[in-house]
Amino acid sequence: MTQTNTASPETVNLAEGVDIEPQSYNQRLFRGAMHWLVVAACIAYTVFHIAVMNLYPLETWTYRLIHVAGGLAIGFLLYSAHGVTKDAGPARRNPLRLVVLLGAAAGILYGTFCMLVAWGNWWTTGEAAPPAFAFQTFGIPLLVGTILAVVHGWFFSDPAEDRINLADVLLAVAAGAVCLYIIYNAGALRLRAGTGMAQPADMWASIAGVILILELTRRLAGLALVIIAGVFILYSFVGPFLPGFLQHRGYSVSRFFTYVYTDQGILGPTTAISSTYIILFVTFAAFLQASKVGEYFVNFAFAAAGQARGGPAKVAVFASGLMGTINGTSAGNVVSTGSLTIPLMRKVGYKPQTAAAVEAAASSGGQIMPPIMGAGAFIMAEITGIPYTEIVIAAIIPSILYFASVYFMVDLEATKKGMKGLPRSELPQFGKLLRQVYLFIPIVILIYALFAGYSVIRAGTLAMIAAAVVSWLTPNKMGPRAILYAFELAAKMSLQLVAVCAAAGIIVGVIALTGVGTRFSAVLLALAEQNQLIALFFAMCVSIILGMGMPTTAAYAVAASVLAPGLIQLGIQPLVAHFFIFYYAVMSAITPPVALAAYAGAALARSDPMKTSVEAFKIGLAAFVVPFMFFYSAEMLMQGEWIDILHVFVTATIGIYLLSAAVIGWFFGPLNVVLRILLMFGALAMIKGGWTSDLIGFAVGGALFLYQKRVVEPRTLARGAD
Repeated sequence: MTQTNTASPETVNLAEGVDIEPQSYNQRLFRGAMHWLVVAACIAYTVFHIAVMNLYPLETWTYRLIHVAGGLAIGFLLYSAHGVTKDAGPARRNPLRLVVLLGAAAGILYGTFCMLVAWGNWWTTGEAAPPAFAFQTFGIPLLVGTILAVVHGWFFSDPAEDRINLADVLLAVAAGAVCLYIIYNAGALRLRAGTGMAQPADMWASIAGVILILELTRRLAGLALVIIAGVFILYSFVGPFLPGFLQHRGYSVSRFFTYVYTDQGILGPTTAISSTYIILFVTFAAFLQASKVGEYFVNFAFAAAGQARGGPAKVAVFASGLMGTINGTSAGNVVSTGSLTIPLMRKVGYKPQTAAAVEAAASSGGQIMPPIMGAGAFIMAEITGIPYTEIVIAAIIPSILYFASVYFMVDLEATKKGMKGLPRSELPQFGKLLRQVYLFIPIVILIYALFAGYSVIRAGTLAMIAAAVVSWLTPNKMGPRAILYAFELAAKMSLQLVAVCAAAGIIVGVIALTGVGTRFSAVLLALAEQNQLIALFFAMCVSIILGMGMPTTAAYAVAASVLAPGLIQLGIQPLVAHFFIFYYAVMSAITPPVALAAYAGAALARSDPMKTSVEAFKIGLAAFVVPFMFFYSAEMLMQGEWIDILHVFVTATIGIYLLSAAVIGWFFGPLNVVLRILLMFGALAMIKGGWTSDLIGFAVGGALFLYQKRVVEPRTLARGAD
């Protein structure tokens, strides 16, 4: 069964597809066996991570290599390639297809055989030196076989074939062979990788590994990140021919690829996070989903806000805030909550693109909502060395302001158009849900454990156990079967992030090897001429552009590597600089022309993707000023005295409301163009956080309030004309 290369892990599952045509007994038996094999692999993958993190730590390289290779293998088995041929019939009958498949099988199986010989020799004799042919001849066949298997998926994919194509099985085997080679030689590779001492086999294995990572990223996250990674790889070789700050000495193929497959690149900070915190909290999210506790969060939001004007849109804001913080991607959050909220928003009068845009904007905010922040906080802690708890505390006010801005937009739009909420009879009973408030216990335990001094891994594990325990107080008790299902679900949910973090590691490795990040920082300093505001504006633009088409995790990791050093050199605090970059990396998910969260919402609402992304950008527009607010006022990141923090929070909230009203065109009545510009000026005056600018904002807002209450005709107010 063939799927598109932009498929989401939440919506595509080849191991659970339906039969396309009548099957023979042997075919059904094969498919059933492969299905259970993949399920067992998913469960083992998740259990392996939980066990290593909590019970039996492994050597760092070994653990990360198994993490990447396991994710690649399961990913290839679950998500088939998207072929470029429109008609599967001619592709299936093409004799070249068989030649390509046989070549792929011969190369990959021979390379794997060599690795098994090497490991078998070590296992039986205890000698570290394998037979000479094992390492001397395995590399080129493995690489050629990998390339042929990838090409087979591109040009000869066939939706009428078995669910798991042979080429995909071969790619999974190739991922295992690369992992076995690097683990076997890990000690030596630490010394020779990226140097002239690197062996040809090191290079062939690394190239094959990079190809596998980019191919799975293409299947799960689309071409955007693959193209960006490809440009960075090309940059490593053409550097001597480039002008200005882009120029560097250039690197040989051997030195580059062996360097990038170390802890300076693929096995570096991004994979360190995906193999620990991301897999842990994705498993926590899977437990919430399997136990129906996550469903309770959405019902709670419906009961609390569903009856208000524009109720389903406000539900989207609350539910996305609750679910988005534990969901690894903005688009994934749109799919999980939008399937409920988008149809109901359309029911109360929202246009399809507006409904999808509201969900996209709200879901993107989940990435900056504590305590988990969609894994962003963990990467920030890894890169900066700032304690995780400090980052979580700093995120509280910016995240509240983000959701406040979306909420104000939704409420003002509903007021302007006279929208109503859902009837109380169609909503969950709030009193009944209040009696089940104990289902918030997993979140409470997570927050308490984090601030009580427990490690992040221990806190996440306790929260996961709590989710299983509280389920026994509901009809959806988690027994062994449900727990195994949660482990299976966790593996499937984490695959995109595993591939994306590994691909981002390639880019981070190129930046580290070539030093382009440092040189770009120097250019940024020169352009800004020591002006922090100009530098931040450039950083905003670059963060958004780099983030287009990339999941938030990868977008932040890449942007931080390029931009953060320059901002810090300008005297901006590391926490402020990284939060600034991270915030706009999140916003890139709703920024046209490539807005992944908006596109996911458009698919659910059946609306035009470009119109939806423009609408999502408009709804999130007020949130775009928040990073400049915490640049001017460090108190917004909980830095300073409580009275100052409270002052900044209150005035920033009012400023966000004024800006939302200016964007929507409705304050306490309709606003013409002049009044909208005036109100926007008042809102922007409150960004800086000083008393003088705040008073200007208050004066503008108060004057417009009095004008609309005392001067504007009542019939105009009632009609709501713009």
